[in-house]
Amino acid sequence: MDDDRPDVLLTGLLFYDLVLTGLGGPPTPGEEIWTAGMGSSPGGIANLAVAASRLGLRTSLATVFGDDFYGTYCRGVLAGQEGIDLSLSRTAEGWPTPVSVSLALPGAPRRPGGAPVHDRALVTHGSTPPCSQDDLMGDPPEARTALVHIEAEPHAWLAKAAANGTRIYADVGWDPSRQWSTDVLDQLALCHAFLPNEVEAMAYTRTDSAVAALGTLSDLVPVAVVTRGGDGAVAVDQTTGEYADVPALDIDVLDATGAGDVFGASFVAASLGGWPLDERLRFATLAAGLSVRRHGGALAAPGWYGVDRWWRTVTDPDLRRAYGFLDDRIPADPGPPVHHAPVTPPNPRATPNGDPH
Repeated sequence: MDDDRPDVLLTGLLFYDLVLTGLGGPPTPGEEIWTAGMGSSPGGIANLAVAASRLGLRTSLATVFGDDFYGTYCRGVLAGQEGIDLSLSRTAEGWPTPVSVSLALPGAPRRPGGAPVHDRALVTHGSTPPCSQDDLMGDPPEARTALVHIEAEPHAWLAKAAANGTRIYADVGWDPSRQWSTDVLDQLALCHAFLPNEVEAMAYTRTDSAVAALGTLSDLVPVAVVTRGGDGAVAVDQTTGEYADVPALDIDVLDATGAGDVFGASFVAASLGGWPLDERLRFATLAAGLSVRRHGGALAAPGWYGVDRWWRTVTDPDLRRAYGFLDDRIPADPGPPVHHAPVTPPNPRATPNGDPH
């Protein structure tokens, strides 16, 4: 009998993202900066949903849409364009869809000799949705996996999902209080895999390196992954006894929004395929790397189409060896071209000081 469960179950807050790129730095009070580029797309939990769906995974998303322009746009993109199941989602009358303005900024290395950090600063308008994750999920449907952002306050649906056999892959968000409560780590007992970035991993484990954090996390969860941005990623799979440490690709970064979500969805896709850990980690690192060349998070996800196009152009012998497994992994039909975020070109009539002619 065919397994008709969703491959990936998701819930979380959705945003309409407006991304500004080409900034030399953040604006100061009283200053106006003209950017080199702008794009818009669904964001937040949509980043994971689109990245998963573009890799051929049956994706079910439970979220709340506002009944405004932004909500209508996001629903149309996710359901109509990307083929994501929204049967668990709701539209809330009178509730405004959260809007996030992302400023893509360059940065310095986190450590001497490390890769430069390309990150974004966010300005967001929104309010708590009228339906919680537990309201949306109720008794969650059985799914092969769930991709979740765990928080200090547990969600009841997560324990129910784990109990019904859903394999939980978890990430964690930035803690604005900087308390990094270890209560978050208590929830790893429900999880199959945990995929934080190195700043979060070190903060929650009270360690001083990504490798040390990985060692602590590997005692708490079967599969532990720590992403390191431009320095790649490291991982341990206790179920197979594998360890992997892979570098990032040398890619010019336009916008890092959602790269971690693309990484997570791609790691899940490779895991569902039963790939070795090194291949899973390389594939997720590749997909995340390809995503930072585009505006936004959700619509920057390359999917199989983008991975296939990249692989066809690779001539570097080291990359050919490292990613040779793609010859056996890329589907015979990688699908049609994917839709990227609508991009508004820069104003050619703006003078260097930002004053239009």
